[in-house]
Amino acid sequence: MPLKADLDAIDWKILRELQDDGRMTNVELSNRVGISAPPCLRRVRRLEEAGIIRGYRALLNAPALGMD
Repeated sequence: MPLKADLDAIDWKILRELQDDGRMTNVELSNRVGISAPPCLRRVRRLEEAGIIRGYRALLNAPALGMD
């Protein structure tokens, strides 16, 4: 499902914010991008369904775990 052409400025803001902090709540995300929570959640779900957002992962600190 090609969605790239359909991305607007709000979609790009959502993607940037989630890259910075993928654990924030939908309410926090909606506040940061300047829209209310319900349409923000719909946009995130649409981006997930389109495969643009593929998941949410933890970044591990290898040295803190004793790994190089």
